[in-house]
Amino acid sequence: MKVEADGDLKELMETGTNRRYKNIVRNKELFDGFHRAVDTMKAAENIEALKNISFLHYEKLKYELSGLSSVRLSNRYVHRLIFEEKDDLITLKLIEIDDTHYGNKK
Repeated sequence: MKVEADGDLKELMETGTNRRYKNIVRNKELFDGFHRAVDTMKAAENIEALKNISFLHYEKLKYELSGLSSVRLSNRYVHRLIFEEKDDLITLKLIEIDDTHYGNKK
């Protein structure tokens, strides 16, 4: 599939650095997880293939993020890569850190 991004995520994909996502760049596990997720999405034949890759935890989002989907960057952290999907194109939107998602309690 084709994966594209604008702005901060495009810079992160192409150069491996970005001021907005400096916490991702500084954390090797998250940085590697970001690239693994993007590379896996690029290699997938279609969206249905992403559902079968367990480490991504692919899901369609609901409520205020309806129409978007997400994958996890790491099983240990609550960082999600949010994206929009259309036919054979994935458009990356943002990396979100949500402490309440996945039932995480503090």
